[in-house]
Amino acid sequence: MRVVLRSHGGPAHPPGERFTLVAFHAHPDDETLLTGGTLAKAAADGHRVVLVTATAGERGLAGRDDGQGAELARVRTAELASAAAILGCARVVCLGYRDSGLRPDPRDRQAFSQVEVGTAAARLAEVLREEQADVLTVYDPNGGYGHPDHVAVHRVGTLAARLAGTPVVLEATVSAGLFRGVLRLLRGVGHALGSPPPLGTDRVFSDRRDITHRVRVTGQLAAKRDALGAHGSQRRAEGQVRVLDRVLRLPLPVFGLAFGREWFVEQGRDPAARQTDVFATLRSPGLS
Repeated sequence: MRVVLRSHGGPAHPPGERFTLVAFHAHPDDETLLTGGTLAKAAADGHRVVLVTATAGERGLAGRDDGQGAELARVRTAELASAAAILGCARVVCLGYRDSGLRPDPRDRQAFSQVEVGTAAARLAEVLREEQADVLTVYDPNGGYGHPDHVAVHRVGTLAARLAGTPVVLEATVSAGLFRGVLRLLRGVGHALGSPPPLGTDRVFSDRRDITHRVRVTGQLAAKRDALGAHGSQRRAEGQVRVLDRVLRLPLPVFGLAFGREWFVEQGRDPAARQTDVFATLRSPGLS
């Protein structure tokens, strides 16, 4: 089942310059953490931004009053709609797969990481065709930090773009070296971000040399922070310190250092000439 939360037309843009960006994410809040500034910037510049999530994140940790299972899914879906509105998304689509969690049950065939890639890709490709998408964002092959649903986003999204003929696929990522540096910085100011990622800090995200786009989003920091704040359930968990709560408590200068840039690897692009515009290939096809 596909649920459309919100839809409206974007502002007019000069012919040939208005593009459609579809961001594909695993769970609510992923969209803001990795791509929120880019989405807000694209929307503010008059482009159409569409957000697609594979799951409602019902296996995520949350506060006691947020419920579990279907109840938590409803809470997180509402939070997603609020965050998307803050970022300026024109449409939000939930594919309705089950959240796999960090340790998927191999018997759960509706868990997103267990779904047949071709089946899920066909559903996403339908959205890409409907929107005549110019750009699709996914994750890098490791899913950033190794979550099974994030790995599935890479596989499903890459195939969906091929099926739909979407010309530009961007892998939302982080410079691995910088990520490790930020972890050290946050530990230094008393904001350690909890347990190590599943892949360990030596294998997360992307090597700096592979990154094709570094997008400065300091002008969208307020929107990014407000959109993160909309995911209130992810700030609460009984007896645990949550990463999102830590992030939102950072002093604004430190928040800007950690989240003022967003990184992408464009599939098929030579990283030698790094770009600052996610639509660069569409504006100048010779760059690819």
